Amino acid sequence: MSGGKGQGAPRQGAPRWTQTWLSGAGAAGADLGRPGERLGLPESGSGAVASYGRRLVALFVDWALSMLVASLLARGLGWEAAERSLATLLIFGLQAWVLTALLGVTIGKRLCGIHVVRPDGRPAGLLLGLARTLLLLLVLPALFWDRDYRGLHDRAAGTVVVNI
Repeated sequence: MSGGKGQGAPRQGAPRWTQTWLSGAGAAGADLGRPGERLGLPESGSGAVASYGRRLVALFVDWALSMLVASLLARGLGWEAAERSLATLLIFGLQAWVLTALLGVTIGKRLCGIHVVRPDGRPAGLLLGLARTLLLLLVLPALFWDRDYRGLHDRAAGTVVVNI
């Protein structure tokens, strides 16, 4: 072996392989553009892709309202905890499906100033809204996002969540 640096040593000024891998494609020099650019959406303001934070707050508001309704039903009908939990899921799913499909907003989304549309601005509709909601209820598809902040449930339904 020569007395120089080993083959595994990083070049001067070059990032370590863990930095590019852990930081994503942008750290490796790939220009991914801004969220919504590929869909022809504006960078900010009305019609721009909604942030993660607003989406999560809307989700928590919708879930809390579903829990409230299920608790009231459980108290009135004498349901046990398991029945109340199932009712919460069903109420959340029903309101997410119907309100998103027909109006593009749930109560939580409206409070957060966001709504669900197709990239051309049309509402999701009943069939695509149902597909989106069923995937949302499975949880995992909603956890995998693309660079436009669309989860697999949005991609499957051909929708995007944007600012009002």
